Amino acid sequence: MPPPSPAHDDVVHSESFLRSLMRRQLALSILCGATFLAALLGMPLLNYFAPELMATRVAGFTLSWLILGVLFFPFVWIISWFFIQRSIALEEVEVDRAQAGKEPR
Repeated sequence: MPPPSPAHDDVVHSESFLRSLMRRQLALSILCGATFLAALLGMPLLNYFAPELMATRVAGFTLSWLILGVLFFPFVWIISWFFIQRSIALEEVEVDRAQAGKEPR
């Protein structure tokens, strides 16, 4: 006689399910963190290696201040929004796979 199939909660909260989900979310976190660091460290590098470009006036601001004072905050929000959307999507995919009885990736 085959063993009874595990309850839905047991599959969703299994060790392999959580490990797979955490591994994918870690990769997503590293990607978002690297994007943020590239922008954060890229500004001083651009100011150092391309001072003429960063001194260009755009809408009354130098390009440097436009990026730092106006565009950087929305950029961080976009990274956050992307992380949240992708993280939720990863969770939904894993839950769907668990409900279908497939092994986690």
